[in-house]
Amino acid sequence: MLSFLAYKNDRREIRRRVSLSCRVVRESDFRLLGTRAVDLSPDGMCVMALRDAAPGESLIVSFRATELGLWFDAEGTIARVLHGRRPRDRGRCFGISFSTFDPVSRLILRGHLRRTAPPVPQRERPIDYAATVQRIALGD
Repeated sequence: MLSFLAYKNDRREIRRRVSLSCRVVRESDFRLLGTRAVDLSPDGMCVMALRDAAPGESLIVSFRATELGLWFDAEGTIARVLHGRRPRDRGRCFGISFSTFDPVSRLILRGHLRRTAPPVPQRERPIDYAATVQRIALGD
């Protein structure tokens, strides 16, 4: 890896690998879309898909986490649909971005997730070319 390249990080929170039961329901027709989360952060989660869904659809999410078995409830939207084509993919999944999540629940979840390992990246990190040019120009 070249040391002068600057890498981009679009995530505010680190995703953590989990395998937990959840209930993800489409808000428009209350159909169950998923019951197993495969990664989680205080900003969203990746859920194995039971049926097709499209980016932008509104969802209601409930899951239990922490040693205390606390229930977390959030509203969110589908940010990304994974079709399971890559060798390491776990099948069809969708990424959910939480739009409404109680701040206290988010804080409790963040503390709990710090003890969980992040998932192994499946793709190379994108290069931030503007920051790389700036780094070279400044001689960093």
